[in-house]
Amino acid sequence: MPHILDAFDNWLRVERGYSPRTVDSYLSDVKELYGFSRQGNPSDPWQTETLRSFVGSLHGKNCSASVARKLSALRTFFRYLQVKGEIEKNPLQGIANPRLVRYIPSFLTVDEVFCLLDAPGKEKFALRDKAIMELLYATGMRVSELVSCNIGDLDFDTGMVKVTGKGRKERIVPFGRAAEEALHRYFPQRKSLITGRAARGHPPEQKALFLNSRGTRLTARSVERLIHAYGQQAGIQVTVTPHALRHSFATHLLEMGADLRTVQELLGHVSLSTTQKYTHVNMEHLTRVYDAAHPLARNGKDHTSS
Repeated sequence: MPHILDAFDNWLRVERGYSPRTVDSYLSDVKELYGFSRQGNPSDPWQTETLRSFVGSLHGKNCSASVARKLSALRTFFRYLQVKGEIEKNPLQGIANPRLVRYIPSFLTVDEVFCLLDAPGKEKFALRDKAIMELLYATGMRVSELVSCNIGDLDFDTGMVKVTGKGRKERIVPFGRAAEEALHRYFPQRKSLITGRAARGHPPEQKALFLNSRGTRLTARSVERLIHAYGQQAGIQVTVTPHALRHSFATHLLEMGADLRTVQELLGHVSLSTTQKYTHVNMEHLTRVYDAAHPLARNGKDHTSS
């Protein structure tokens, strides 16, 4: 088993381009299945009946979303074994994913976003943090995409940024004037962080767009913490996360008339169905427009009054 896991690890990282966190998660799920299977038939751990028992045990310990994620990882593992000729057919074929409760993403109002963007004041890294939040809201990129962004990915002539998403898939996204101005205000501080790191005898970080106090690449966890703190500082009642800014980006675009396909491209979604969840959060907005504009709506003009 160890040699299979090592080869699977390499395939995920090199050929599929998965992130280290995703690879570790997939390997953990395969190990969990293997440990369960050895209690049944160690000589043939991939029997469908064994897998059904394993999936049944998962339902007793995990929520539906976790079970679905584990099954996705295992399906990828068995596809790998098929490609390598280790098995003839996927033993998970015919085992359905659990029914998931539709998740409606949380998002901020436009006013809340403006309050958040104005929150950085005289903090030491206020210019950097302002640039981070402006860029997240302007592009809708994931926090993992933001922290992996290099300064060379920005094209100020076209106002575009190259974003490397899941599976190392690249997309080009516009970032707008507000984000551009915030980035230019941050750059002198970035330069001083690079210079300070070199002065301490460490190799300077020349590529990373956003740096921490040590002059090295900022982590996703650090971005999550600072945005949460600014959300509290701004008095926003809901918990503010980088993903909430991504949801707000998509929701506000749709409210202003952007079509679903365009939003799909900007977000880097492979499937349009993933983007369609944002149409649900627009219903209140659409209802307000309908009530204000339709002559027979509750708030519309009475058509008999003329």
